Amino acid sequence: MTEVASRSSETKRPSIFWPLAALVIPPVSLIAKIRVRGAEKLPREGSFVLAPNHYSEFDPLIVAVAVWRAGRAPRFMAKESLFRVPVLGWFLRRTGMIPVARTSSAASARQTMKQSEELVEHGRGVIVYPEGTLTRDPELWPMRGKSGAVRLALADGIPLIPMAQWGTQAIMGRYQKGLSLWPLRKPVRVLIGDPVDVADLRERAGEPAALNEATDRLMNAITALLEELRDEKSPAERWNPANHGQKETGRLDS
Repeated sequence: MTEVASRSSETKRPSIFWPLAALVIPPVSLIAKIRVRGAEKLPREGSFVLAPNHYSEFDPLIVAVAVWRAGRAPRFMAKESLFRVPVLGWFLRRTGMIPVARTSSAASARQTMKQSEELVEHGRGVIVYPEGTLTRDPELWPMRGKSGAVRLALADGIPLIPMAQWGTQAIMGRYQKGLSLWPLRKPVRVLIGDPVDVADLRERAGEPAALNEATDRLMNAITALLEELRDEKSPAERWNPANHGQKETGRLDS
């Protein structure tokens, strides 16, 4: 059953998200019967970093609709190069999407700090896929995470919210070309969890060990939510593409 959340001021005020919602929600709702639990875990106002699992190219639409229904405007991290594409770049900037560098250089770290400060300043949330790309796990469990989401959260003490969704694979499987539309209204369940506590790591936010610990906590929380949705246990060891000779293409953070 979907929980009805109070809406934030950013969704009550007229914005570019209103026509987007009118265009996106009806067809997505026809394809997927989305049930959201834990909507109250998203702050009604202020910044947050939402970290979902990722196993289908259709995931972002499910996540965007779920976040809108939870009362917040869905903004994603997007590849920096996309912001240089005519028209698309304007649209991404206009909707407040966040460009992300694909390196772990000092310049990238400074960019993360700036992005974090802007989230706090404008009271916005951002959706970051911590795996950086579709999971390589054969059973679609979350794989090893990247540090992009926790870097943002640690920089300014922003709430780090885990999220899991399950059922999207029946609409568009991993690497599938095209959608499986029939039957319509395939069930997709979304579960939003409590914020992941990383406050004790903020003083060491620039250290790899602290980033790894924060990322592990986040991935553990996402996996636990997915276990609840799937009603089964995840593998004892999280999938690491590097251990299986797989390239992690499409990465959004390092």
